[in-house]
Amino acid sequence: MTTPFIVKLVLVLLLIFILFNLARALFIMVKGDSKQSMAPFLGKRVLLSAIAIMVLLAAIAMGFITPNPRPY
Repeated sequence: MTTPFIVKLVLVLLLIFILFNLARALFIMVKGDSKQSMAPFLGKRVLLSAIAIMVLLAAIAMGFITPNPRPY
């Protein structure tokens, strides 16, 4: 396995976890259960989003992945 593949795999897994936590918060909101709070799931989603952005920026800075060229 090459490093760019591992970085892309980590990013995809982070995005899956972000969607999973968002879906769990949505389920609690729709269910209307006042006993359980949505805050932990939304907090995890924000934390995972920040981690995903940091991994993406670090991978671009180290040259593991390259962004698309500018269209102009």
